[in-house]
Amino acid sequence: MAEPWTVLKVLQWTAGYLQEKGVDGARLDAELLLAEVLQLDRVGLYLNYDRPLEAGELAAYRQLVSRRARREPVAYILNRSEFWSLPFEVGPGVLIPRPDTEVLVEEALARATGESRILDVGTGSGAIAVALAHELPSARLMAIDLSEAALAVAQKNAFGNGVDERIAFQRADLHQLPAGPFELIVANPPYIPQPEMATLQPEVRDYEPQQALAGGDDGLDCYRALAIQATRCLSAGGWLLLEVGIGQAEAVQQLLARAGLEEIFCRKDYAGIPRVVGGRLATGAA
Repeated sequence: MAEPWTVLKVLQWTAGYLQEKGVDGARLDAELLLAEVLQLDRVGLYLNYDRPLEAGELAAYRQLVSRRARREPVAYILNRSEFWSLPFEVGPGVLIPRPDTEVLVEEALARATGESRILDVGTGSGAIAVALAHELPSARLMAIDLSEAALAVAQKNAFGNGVDERIAFQRADLHQLPAGPFELIVANPPYIPQPEMATLQPEVRDYEPQQALAGGDDGLDCYRALAIQATRCLSAGGWLLLEVGIGQAEAVQQLLARAGLEEIFCRKDYAGIPRVVGGRLATGAA
């Protein structure tokens, strides 16, 4: 008689299988997918290591594992992610929120006042705008994106996190920002240089929206557009805060300086990588 496929046995086999397929964090992914099928948390899995899986559970799990083996991101398979300790719905139409972007939220919170007017450019899933609205109950936020699909997801996430009444969502291009004025403009724009797109991990290259990734030949196209518009859209003393890719901080700082912004700074993320660049419109300007 064949040994039953217990929780532990299934996890061990799946972790090895996904590792062979080139998946990073294979064991964690195996656990997340099985937890979804069994409707348990990861602690629940550990407490049920000896439990045999039923045929229907195995079939459902195999379907999810097959998708992950094709390098589909776990967040898309589960249709959810977490950012700023808040739950977010995600899908192929929006970029999956990254922990690195929380540094941008931290910098925005350090500069926001009680009733700041804040613009989130390229909102995607709404992660940045929702996190800021969650922390700043008196702030007034506008979140823009060119993608109708992304805006629909962002609105769901705002509603799910109880901040939908304080964020105005609008379809707009980052090359033509709303007039404002805003005390804060935040953005995590597309910044991957076009020649590097083909070298990205399959999870990113083959599944996440290209328009949220590709930043032109040198990756700086969106930064140029945002820097040029900053003096028109910011209030006097207002801040432009931008997430940047690896190796881009110095170039983006120069763009902000040429646009006339002051107090330009760079903040590293928790891995020590320059991640946020910001600049301020002079208090006597605008």
